[in-house]
Amino acid sequence: MSDFKVAGLAGEEAGEGVPVVLLHGLTATRRYVVMGSKNLERGGHRVVMYDARGHGRSDPGEAYGYGELVSDLLAVLDDRAIERAVLAGASMGAHTLVRFALEHPERVAAVVTITPAFDPEADERGLERWDALSRGLREGGVEGFLEAYGEPRVPDAFRETVKTVLRQRLSAHEHPEAVADALREVPRSRPFESWDDLSRLDAPAVVVASRDEADPEHPYATGERYAEAIPGARLVSEEPGRSPLAWQGGQLSRVIAELAR
Repeated sequence: MSDFKVAGLAGEEAGEGVPVVLLHGLTATRRYVVMGSKNLERGGHRVVMYDARGHGRSDPGEAYGYGELVSDLLAVLDDRAIERAVLAGASMGAHTLVRFALEHPERVAAVVTITPAFDPEADERGLERWDALSRGLREGGVEGFLEAYGEPRVPDAFRETVKTVLRQRLSAHEHPEAVADALREVPRSRPFESWDDLSRLDAPAVVVASRDEADPEHPYATGERYAEAIPGARLVSEEPGRSPLAWQGGQLSRVIAELAR
């Protein structure tokens, strides 16, 4: 594994073969895509991952919209001399790679959109919750965020896991005030304007959706809409009642590797 930093973004690279670039979600870090699994590099893939601006060990940015996030991804690909890559991203990372694939299709070999949540037809009522999370983190740190988040709306079997993961990943940021800024700005940014835009995606695609009982923040129906709108996309998920596929790094790595082949 080799570390790198480009345009203020802290990342790492491991393995050789087909390039796979991993993009994490809002409030997470680069570890939270395949959850530390090494299956991709062991299976003959060149894996590149980085902390989004303001997250993890990356520097804060002046803005956190999808335009900036796409520019960051392009900077990483150029710095690593990667002409075309398989892009796999979770939530914010999924939206970023969709926007990137629409703007730079020649740089994309395939896409894996993991638990996408952006709905171009949704209203802005949910922004109040994001603003509360931002204030909680800014004023009270990790515990302030968790207080604003409230009790996870999941079955008892998943509740402690959700709390633990939230606490762990929110504690991993060198610039929590930047994450608080991102919590306000990212939900106000639009990676694309309409479902019809997704029909222009021209790359092999898989959509990984989680069942609502375990991950209501990323509705299963939204994942279905992405799979319906992206030409030729395949929808995959866990069996009902099981732990989400998106939380299982080894299993998720196999989905990514299958598409990369």
